Amino acid sequence: MFQKEINWKILPILLLVVLALVACGAQPAAPAPAADLAAAETLNLPVDIDTATVEQIRNRDDVVLIDVREDFEYAEGHIPGTTLIPLGQIPDRLDEIPKDKTVVAVCRSGNRSGQATDFLREQGFDNVHNMQGGMNAWSQTGYEIEK
Repeated sequence: MFQKEINWKILPILLLVVLALVACGAQPAAPAPAADLAAAETLNLPVDIDTATVEQIRNRDDVVLIDVREDFEYAEGHIPGTTLIPLGQIPDRLDEIPKDKTVVAVCRSGNRSGQATDFLREQGFDNVHNMQGGMNAWSQTGYEIEK
């Protein structure tokens, strides 16, 4: 009889311990910090990306930045490592844009790069992204600009 009383007293405590252990084990994994984008194997980005994302991925070997502004705009300042292909030249220079890499289009405000992104996607480039806010947003963040 004494044995049954002890078991009934311990049972609620054991249930709480088991529930706590199960609940702790069921926690979802925390999302990877944004800083890990630079080391990630595969990028799964939305079509429109922000300047912080571009800054994190721009030095990767599998990422290409294309500046679609005009020559004089590019000369005034651009993201280091970008390739200049003005928007009007893109249809004639498709062979210069890799299909096996992540491509990010950049312009002054995000409008022309959005047009370039749409056009390239229509041409079969499925890994092309638009940097929102363009160089206006880039320069406001204080990220590096090359002249």
